[in-house]
Amino acid sequence: MLTRRSFLGAFPALYTLTKCDTIGQPASTGNRAYHVSKQGNDRNDGSPSRPLLTISAAAALAQPGDVITVHAGIYRERVTPPRGGTSDARRIVYQAAPGERVKITGAESVKNWTRVNQIVWKIVLPNSFFGHFNPYSDVIHGDWFDPKGRKHHSGAVYLNGDWFVEAATLDDIFKTVGETPLWFGQVDDNFTTIWSQFKGSDPNSEDVEINTRQTVFYPDKTGINYLTVRGFILSQAATPWAPPTAEQIGIIGTHWSKGWIIENNVVSYSTCSGIALGKYGDRWDNTSENAAKGYVRTIERATQAGWSKENVGHHLVQNNTVSHCEQAGIVGSLGAVFCVVTRNTIHDIHVRRLFSGSEMAGIKFHAAIDTEISRNHIHRTCLGLWLDWMAQGTHVYGNLFHDNLKEDLMVEVDHGPFVVDNNIFLSGTSQRILSQGGAYLHNLFCGGINLTQFDGRMTPYMKPHSTQVAGYHNNPSGDMRFYNNIFAQNGDLTPYNEAYLPMYCDGNVFLKGTQPCSKEASPLLQPEFNPSIQLVESANSLDLEINLDSAWLTAKHRRLVTTALLGKAIIPDLPFERADGASLSIDADYTGRRRNPLNPFPGPFESPGGGRQTIKVWPAIRNPKSE
Repeated sequence: MLTRRSFLGAFPALYTLTKCDTIGQPASTGNRAYHVSKQGNDRNDGSPSRPLLTISAAAALAQPGDVITVHAGIYRERVTPPRGGTSDARRIVYQAAPGERVKITGAESVKNWTRVNQIVWKIVLPNSFFGHFNPYSDVIHGDWFDPKGRKHHSGAVYLNGDWFVEAATLDDIFKTVGETPLWFGQVDDNFTTIWSQFKGSDPNSEDVEINTRQTVFYPDKTGINYLTVRGFILSQAATPWAPPTAEQIGIIGTHWSKGWIIENNVVSYSTCSGIALGKYGDRWDNTSENAAKGYVRTIERATQAGWSKENVGHHLVQNNTVSHCEQAGIVGSLGAVFCVVTRNTIHDIHVRRLFSGSEMAGIKFHAAIDTEISRNHIHRTCLGLWLDWMAQGTHVYGNLFHDNLKEDLMVEVDHGPFVVDNNIFLSGTSQRILSQGGAYLHNLFCGGINLTQFDGRMTPYMKPHSTQVAGYHNNPSGDMRFYNNIFAQNGDLTPYNEAYLPMYCDGNVFLKGTQPCSKEASPLLQPEFNPSIQLVESANSLDLEINLDSAWLTAKHRRLVTTALLGKAIIPDLPFERADGASLSIDADYTGRRRNPLNPFPGPFESPGGGRQTIKVWPAIRNPKSE
């Protein structure tokens, strides 16, 4: 077990408008700036001197090309943008004012708690307080959801910004307070009653909040394209379970649209998911808990509903911090196509484990077609990155994974081609693989590799760079490429000795506690070499301490990995190439340094030198030339 210190980002510690009072205000024709302030009024024109009060009022006015700037404060509302931009050049921009703390929350402050005993307090609210959506009667359910024998609701109780745990029964509230206090709710025809433990606190003098909104920033219709959401704190939403067969709603979500930019936000405290790039809803939602049939039908219906490169995806999700979500940090079924997800920090995902099922991960994508997942820091999750069905043209590179409970990366029933390069996998299990058609290049694997030899599900592969299904195939093991990786501590490729499909392995280094695949002709074996890997926190960064040997460069000649070297993934009969169809060359390392094209060094770092090394691995280093 590695000894590491966890690295956490700093976290900054509404009433839903159904109708905006903007009568008599002219609609913008674009390129107009609207301002929103807690000192504003929704009858104003939105100018700097006469700002609006709510973001929703600005959203009702904004046209393609307009910019909405929101000034400091807490905005207790759901933003439901009624329209989007018309192109990347004429988007509608929602942004926090530079240098100002702007929070949009799905919770309301509540007072008038009454004491029941020394620990337990309760509050009784009329159901009208919640409007059309009451999180305390909203039972979490859906395909592949396991409640573990009890009910769970989408609401929560928060004390000073942190949430409590829902008790299974009211009796549990009156037991001893554990590490995390409990709450319990009951809803009848007229009232909602919430009991909560407040040991040593008076909830009437503290900041206590409860959920009132399902989401914080989410269109209520599909096709709201070309929005930018930048610089906000987005938090405390009573989100629903988001399986791949149902509408996927997060704290913020694109709702089956195209061309969003979600950047520089802090997204936290979602009952289920944080950022949702996924599917629209229809009458078949949560009726298809059968992957072999139900999800295939979902794909067919989505195609009929306009699932195409022209209509969906192309989102940029960058520089966000996503945490405290009990399903997924970023989720996307079918809608996360042709996207870039980069430089995000994702942590504390599904760590409470009150319920179970599938779909839980730091990032969980179905159909990550031509999607780049790069330079993210994913840690303290149940599972780091899960690529499920139709990972084709997917490029996973330069990511840092550690302290993830199950595995850092899972690829499930994908036929490829997909590329995984220059990543640092530090958790106890690096990979779970039940796919084929992948290329693993210049990675550092510090954990085990679990292989499923055969999965009989018939899953799709696509026509190149499109959402059109070319055919279906089951999932035999093999057809994997492992080039120029370093395996340290627990990496074992011997299960691939019995793979159904051919294997392609060369240039790998196997250190203490690891074993190569017999299909590699001349691996570099150093069974006594201990890399002694540690991840340590220094001032504003994470450093990887590792023992390396410069002699690895001369002990074996290695080839620069390119499209020509990788060949074609067998089942789809497609080359390993970039999303734009250009040839691929792994000519830069994790830090952006150029590789030696004549003999690249193994692992994610080019020419690091020998002996004990200290290498900065977070924040990610930007290298636009290589991207």
